[in-house]
Parts: sequence; structure tokens; C-alpha cells
Amino acid sequence: MGKPTGFKEFPRQVHGEQAVAERLGHYREFTLPLDGATLASQGARCMDCGVPFCHTGCPVNNIIPDWNDLVYRNRWREALEVLHSTNNFPEFTGRICPAPCEASCTLNIEDTPVSIKDIEQAIVETGWAEGWIVAEGPRLRTGKTVAVVGSGPAGLAAAQQLARAGHGVTVFERNAKPGGLLRYGIPDFKLDKAVIDRRIAQMEAEGVVFETNVEVGTSLPAKDLLRRFDAVVLTGGSEKPRDLPVPGRELAGVHFAMEFLGQSNRRVAGEALQAPEILATGKHVVVIGGGDTGSDCVGTSNRQGALSVTQLEIMPKPPERENKALTWPLWPVKLRSSSSHEEGCGRRWGVTARGFEGLNGRVSAMLGVEVDAKMQPVPGSEFTLQADLVLLAMGFVHPLHDGLIDGLKVEKDPRGNVKADTESYRTSIDKVFAAGDMRRGQSLVVWAIREGRQAARAVDQFLMGRSDLPR
Repeated sequence: MGKPTGFKEFPRQVHGEQAVAERLGHYREFTLPLDGATLASQGARCMDCGVPFCHTGCPVNNIIPDWNDLVYRNRWREALEVLHSTNNFPEFTGRICPAPCEASCTLNIEDTPVSIKDIEQAIVETGWAEGWIVAEGPRLRTGKTVAVVGSGPAGLAAAQQLARAGHGVTVFERNAKPGGLLRYGIPDFKLDKAVIDRRIAQMEAEGVVFETNVEVGTSLPAKDLLRRFDAVVLTGGSEKPRDLPVPGRELAGVHFAMEFLGQSNRRVAGEALQAPEILATGKHVVVIGGGDTGSDCVGTSNRQGALSVTQLEIMPKPPERENKALTWPLWPVKLRSSSSHEEGCGRRWGVTARGFEGLNGRVSAMLGVEVDAKMQPVPGSEFTLQADLVLLAMGFVHPLHDGLIDGLKVEKDPRGNVKADTESYRTSIDKVFAAGDMRRGQSLVVWAIREGRQAARAVDQFLMGRSDLPR
């Protein structure tokens, strides 16, 4: 694959970025893509590996060496066909996936993996620019109907696959527009919402119907779906946030991260806000939680004009570089700094909040403490941080149970997720399936796409007795 000596001839190159001062002035994407010649040289770096570990490093099993080779040979349309054969939405993963494929690349043994993520995004963007990505409706209609509840990446992937198999698909979304976490959780500077809109338009042209502002289990009884549709796919995500039950949690100014991020995205999109404004402007912001959601809070707070931003993580600080002999080709635990961190942020590890203090009912300080390897407070390590806004970004524990899940009375696993396996994706209720974070718990967008595709095949097989859809 690629040029046999390409990895020796061409150094690794990745996209550029606007200067921090420039990009903090807007909410648009700020990456500067590589040009075609550079991308071809990066594709040439793909080695003729005996075992291409990138295949299994990628949750959707992208056929990465093949499209790297096709880009190197300037055969972009063929590269797009190969890419789409395993991934419905490479424009999403090419922007926001952490790229476990690059971690598993053979060249990553020397910290110079192929620029897989950049090449992936370039392939699909070329496809859109050239007009190669069009509606792919089915040759035959089956007469079967499927309801998909939730329009995040799992729901969208399942819906598109099922529509292409000939089924009548209706996607129910409780928000004003489709996209789920992609639209209302991930900031525009990481994923412009026009990227979602053009894919939704393609799906509508393929026959998918989107019913928005419909909350199944509340505004629409969940059991109505069982009566109206031949199959139901639950893809509502994992939305119950992990809370922090410490003194002062009730103070104004202490919010879950998704309250802040969702409101910011609505404000950027010009949507009406349904709750009092949460803004970081002119405030000292403390973000509790060191993951991607916390990072998004950092970038958003800086764009809103925060006076300072501090991000706290309860886990100890990981090493800056992993031990490749122990970790490769697996996803390693290592220090990761995002573009949001580069924009300005204080970071502390091995700490937690023991409470909040306030003035006139509003938070004014966070009381913190260092923790040991067993997550227990270290005596004498207490500290205080000024805090006018506290954002809790400590992950999600399980899907919301009220309404949909409790209404259907589907069985849950010990963690509170909808119980279903990864072969049939069937729940404890006849003709009801589950996929994505609602089934597996909080995870990556790329895992949601994988589960949506696999669940679509399971549903197709259930409805027709066989399926030609890929797993």
C-alpha cells in the first residue's frame, strides 16, 4: 500500500490551525487542511504491513490502507467508495474522532503514524465538493416500517442503512433539529453544524423522515411506536450526567457541562433558549472533569470571554509519552492536550472538589483537595479556587430512564443501560432494538456509528429473514 519507501521519504504532516488569538474571536472550525500533493505524500507513507493493525484499531474497521493507497494514486472517487463502505459519516469522525487507528499504526512505534484522520476528512470533503455524494435510495421498497428514537450518530447510521435496505424509516428527535450530541453537545468550532445539515438532506432525499420536537415517552407514548412500526431502534444516547453531591452543589452557577454546551450551541445557531442564560463572560470558570466534554467547556468558556479557566481531573497526571513496548497497538493512557487547552487553561490532576462556597446564593469559590491512589483525600492538601461558574463534566452514568425506557419497560443491565447484545441488538421487548451509548454506555462517536450500522443489519434480518447489509 502506498509507496514502498514512502515512510522513509516523507515525514509525517498534519493540518494546521489558525492562531489562537484569531480563532478565539469566532465559533467556526479553525483547522487549515493539507493540500492535495501533501495528502498524496501522506498516503504514500502507508506501509505494506503484514498485519494492518489500523483495521482493528478503528471501531468501524475502516479499510485504511486501501484508501491511503488510492489517495496516493490520485484516485479520490474510488477512495471515497472504499471509505463509505464501512463508515456512513466520515466527515464526523474525520473531525472529532481521537483516531485510535493512528495509535495502532505500525509507524506509531516511532511516533510518526500515517496522518489517517486528515486523509479521511480530505476524502469525504473532496466527495462533497465534487458532487459525488448523492442520495442512494433503494431499488425496491419492502413495505416494512422502522422507528428510530434519537438522531445522534448511532440513530443516523441505523436510519440510513435501513432506508437503503428499502424500509420506511422515521427518526424521532426531541430537539428542534436532528443530530443529537453532534449538534447540541459538540461545539461548532470542532464540528460546524452545516456538516450535519448536508448529510441530513441526503438522508431525507433517500426517504428518511425526521420528526423533531417529539420526545418519545412524554409527548408521544412509547407504546404507540410498537403499534405503528414493525421495529423500533432505541438510540437515545447516554444522557444522565454524573453528579457531585458535595456541600454547596445547590448554589447558582454550578451546572452540568451539557447545560452549558447545549445552550452555547443553540445560541450560535440562533435557536431560542429555554432556560436562564449560562455564560462564562467575565467569570472565573472551574471545569471539573478532564475528558473531551471538559475540554469543550474550556474552549467555549474562552470564546465567551472568561477571566480564567481551570480544569480539574481526579485521576493522576498520565505520562506524556506511553511505553510503546507495553501498549502498542492498543489505545494508550497518556497525557492528551487539545486545541482548547492550547487556547489557555490551568490544569490540575489528582484533585477533587470537597464543596462550594457562595455569596447571596451564588457560587464564589470551590473547595478542593488532593486525592491519593485510592481516591481518598490527602490530609493537609486542601486548597480554594475562585469560581464564579462551575461546570461538572464528569461523564454520564446511563441513559435517561424516565419516559422512553421506563415506558417500554425494557430490561436494563447492571449499569442502567438498555440490555442488548452486539449480535442481535434485541432488547427484552419484542421488535425493540438498542444501539449506541444507550446500550453500551458513554463512548465515542465512531463506536456509535459502528453500533448503528450493526443494529441496522440485525433489524433488517429480523424483518426480512436475511440481510445484505454489512456488519
